[in-house]
Amino acid sequence: MIYVVVGSGPAGVVAAERLRKLDPLAKISLIGSEPEPPYSRMAIPYYLTDKIQENGTYLRKTAMHFEKLNIQLAHQTVTSVDTALNRLITDDGQVRRYDKLLLATGSSPVVPPVPGIDSPGVHNCWTLEDAREIVKLAKPGASVVLMGAGFIGCIVLESLALRDVQLTVVEMENRMVPRMMNDVSGNMIKRWCEKKGVVVHTSTRANSIEELGGGKLRVNLSTGESVDADLVISATGVKPNIEFLSESGVHTDQGIVVNDYLQTTDEDIYAAGDVCQGKDFNTGEYTVQAIQPTAVEHAKVAATNMVRGHRTEHVGNLNMNVLDTVGLVSASFGMWMGVPGGDSAELVNEDGFKYLNLQFKDDVIVGASSLGLTQHVGVIRGLIQSETKLGVWKDRLKKDPLRVMEAYLACSQSQVATA
Repeated sequence: MIYVVVGSGPAGVVAAERLRKLDPLAKISLIGSEPEPPYSRMAIPYYLTDKIQENGTYLRKTAMHFEKLNIQLAHQTVTSVDTALNRLITDDGQVRRYDKLLLATGSSPVVPPVPGIDSPGVHNCWTLEDAREIVKLAKPGASVVLMGAGFIGCIVLESLALRDVQLTVVEMENRMVPRMMNDVSGNMIKRWCEKKGVVVHTSTRANSIEELGGGKLRVNLSTGESVDADLVISATGVKPNIEFLSESGVHTDQGIVVNDYLQTTDEDIYAAGDVCQGKDFNTGEYTVQAIQPTAVEHAKVAATNMVRGHRTEHVGNLNMNVLDTVGLVSASFGMWMGVPGGDSAELVNEDGFKYLNLQFKDDVIVGASSLGLTQHVGVIRGLIQSETKLGVWKDRLKKDPLRVMEAYLACSQSQVATA
């Protein structure tokens, strides 16, 4: 059996290792488009703050790890897939045949339509090569403009703040991390950042970027203001890498369309990670969840199903994000924005930067968001994933959302007693 895994991020690495475990005699190839050893993008912020060296970002630290598993690691870019002949073509003209193929090609940064975005000194923060360039320019005291205050932008923000730069953030929405925080909590994060010395412009976009000479840039904002910078970082979102499938016949939508077994519309091809439009635990709908825990879970399920004689269903992943923004930890889970006809409970402590919002469907918590309350994160996630019926505890939580641990213990004991 010949297995080919395209994409050497967390999904690709976990999948290749699982394939080896389940099929010891198979031929397994792992193809990554970057010249680096397989690494985790989530480790890049630690590299930016000098907490680790480059090799600290590597997914597997043991020398010759893939060679010892007899997994062939190749540094190539797949340009097309021929589903009729079960083969793929790489950028160097090589043809690779497969019996089963896993697509874990991840995402790429969205390039905003801003004049001057391709100027020297403007970088994404997505690859190790990006990180190297940022380290060169983000010296203490340097002026840095960060375009985008979403999840990725705020991860970068944390690293830049620790590098002691003069940081200005530009976000087009009316709050920070708008896809995981509502108006109240998103603006609490904004105030926290401003308290830490970060200049934050919300409801603002960059209209253009000018080169001033000597490596200096000027970012002109939609408010009429301008900010001079030594470095501009674009973190305005990502998109799944699916362009190479345009003539393959594999069905794509937001990402690669899969069934409950992470199998694509071609029976020999599977998908995992940021590129996969997999099942959402809460809604049952198929969406792209570009987070590492989902990528790893996808990889395990997809690899298992690729091996003859094995079959496991993907029940769906809980949408979740946990973020540390200059020392303030925020989290969101599931349907944090609520559901039609649902109910909610909210606790707000503006001065203490504490926030908790619980979203209910009937007497079940289906989503939540929190700020500065890390001790409750695990319990809330457990209540959502277990779909625990709260009974009388719903009204108690509406009066005091901080009683989630009491609710969890009481409801768990009740379930055990009736089992």
